[in-house]
Amino acid sequence: MNKYEAEFSNLVKAYRKRHMGKGPGRITTTFCKNWAICEMEGNLSPVEKFIANAADGKQMLREARTQWVKDIYRSHPPTEMEQLLGAAFVDLFVDIDIDQDFGMSIFVFDQNIQNKFGDR
Repeated sequence: MNKYEAEFSNLVKAYRKRHMGKGPGRITTTFCKNWAICEMEGNLSPVEKFIANAADGKQMLREARTQWVKDIYRSHPPTEMEQLLGAAFVDLFVDIDIDQDFGMSIFVFDQNIQNKFGDR
């Protein structure tokens, strides 16, 4: 991870802590074309881990986590990330593996951020 990818990771963690109450324990970001790909470990709160043990808990958590995260970014655009990259946020793709407590978020921007920041 270069310094821009590391700073982007810090912004993602802070954003999620501010809007969701808890950020991931560890984030690794890679810029690829117009995408910022974030691999995240340690996403679930203790309450969510407890819910995951219920009969339909894992599926319910996965659906809530993926849709909720997308909705938060739509209603609260990530302006700090846009300022860092000098690019407009376009969309977000999210998935999480509840058993492994591992998630992926792919942030889509309106410019090729890999060309701007990928080799620094």
